[in-house]
Amino acid sequence: MRPLAVICLALLLPPALSAQFVRVDGQRFIRPDGSALHIKGTNLGNWLVPEGYMWRLKDGPQSPREIEAMVEVLLGPDQAVAFWQTYRDRYVTAADINFLSRAGCNTLRVPLHYKFFLAADGEGFRRLDRLVEWSRAAGLLLVLDLHCAPGGQNGTNIDDSRGYPWLFESAMAQGQLLTVWRNLARHYRDEPVILGYDLLNEPMPAFPGWEKQRVLVEPLLHRVLEAVRAIDPNHMVCLTGVNWDSDFSLLGAPPAANLSYTFHKYWMPPTEDSIRPYLDFRAKHNVPVWIGETGENKDEWVAAFRQLLEAHDIGWTFWPYKKMSSPAGFVHFNPPVHWDRIVAFAALPDRTGSDQVKKNLPLRPPQTEIEEAFADLLKQIELARCEPNRGYIEALGLKVPEKK
Repeated sequence: MRPLAVICLALLLPPALSAQFVRVDGQRFIRPDGSALHIKGTNLGNWLVPEGYMWRLKDGPQSPREIEAMVEVLLGPDQAVAFWQTYRDRYVTAADINFLSRAGCNTLRVPLHYKFFLAADGEGFRRLDRLVEWSRAAGLLLVLDLHCAPGGQNGTNIDDSRGYPWLFESAMAQGQLLTVWRNLARHYRDEPVILGYDLLNEPMPAFPGWEKQRVLVEPLLHRVLEAVRAIDPNHMVCLTGVNWDSDFSLLGAPPAANLSYTFHKYWMPPTEDSIRPYLDFRAKHNVPVWIGETGENKDEWVAAFRQLLEAHDIGWTFWPYKKMSSPAGFVHFNPPVHWDRIVAFAALPDRTGSDQVKKNLPLRPPQTEIEEAFADLLKQIELARCEPNRGYIEALGLKVPEKK
């Protein structure tokens, strides 16, 4: 990072423009009107980054590429393309955004897949542009979260990689990463609905043998930060640590102004000890910290942890907004017809080997049932058919709005 270059860019920024954006002031986020922003909201998971567990696929496909392969095996290439377009049209709509605003959210974290943003006119921009307009009308802010980075940043289904974090060793992948963030920064540099950029979701788990990649995370984040700030000096940028966004021990001092640090925490006691490292980091470096993901737990735990976070002035976006058959989220939708047969087929091994294909054919659902299942899935994901999880929403200190 070149601090002088960043300072010069900030000095060149017209005051009227910079005043439109939420900014960092010490340990707080400050709105354009001078009031403090206390982040509270959710994640739009399973929209641009589908995950197998949110489809109740159990032992079947888990990553986006695996789920997409399953859909193509079952529907064929033409219908699969049409399915995904309709899925992305219906999973998040203006009605969903209004629902979350009326519940009391002020911020939404949006998981992104890099493939939608490699081209400056990629599909992702069309979808995010609509989301920006809906959010503007609803009074919500957006954090753009790169959930799936080129090459993969954690080597698991979460980043849609091939099972190894090649991002930290591949010049090609790093070049694509910079391209994606330059495209995003260029497209949204003047958009105040965007609260900030979360550069890399959950990098580098503490898996044995991967220690050498862990020390490469912060330098790469600094490269991306510099690329973003060269184009967009307006927006707050979020940095994080390793081990699923939970370990800040390898982080140095903030390399620039207008930064925040985000962490993730799941399945631990909702006590001050669990957040002490982040409180200490905040105090040491005088920067905001906020939790980008947490939840996936009983309502009592959600309420206790949310209260703990708020007692320490830590903003939050709990995970997730919507998924299939689960009370751990704002709303849930029912499994479509014949879904048990889809799940059973999806769990079969090696669906493309010739011997296995012959073994699997008798277990493949009839094509009419397959098409009925996916057509019904596209209906079930619409908010009008979803059921609010009252206990979860109230545990967050929010209200359950009537669906319109």
